[in-house]
Amino acid sequence: MINKESKSSVRARKHARVREKISGTAECPRLVVFRSNKNIEAQVIDDVKRVTLASASSVALKLENGSNVEAAKLVGAAIAKECKAKKISKVVFDRGGYLYHGRVAALAEAAREGGLKF
Repeated sequence: MINKESKSSVRARKHARVREKISGTAECPRLVVFRSNKNIEAQVIDDVKRVTLASASSVALKLENGSNVEAAKLVGAAIAKECKAKKISKVVFDRGGYLYHGRVAALAEAAREGGLKF
């Protein structure tokens, strides 16, 4: 019988492979996305100091349905607004091992429209 690897372990492997190549600094922090079945979250992280500079999530925004594209757009706009307040304009995007499609792409586009460059 064939043993199938779980989707979460495949995603974790992909994320680890990407994290070997990209890293956030104080000048250009890392914008990382996490999506679950019910919510979506985004954090801006300085990997050198190991500190989160800004964060936004569908839970913090108290959205009724945090698992759709509209919620992802609102979270992307919120993270861009918080970064602008902290004078962060350039970030490197970390999709977290997820495909750049649907909610992840919507969050990224909303962050770009909010003024973040990546």
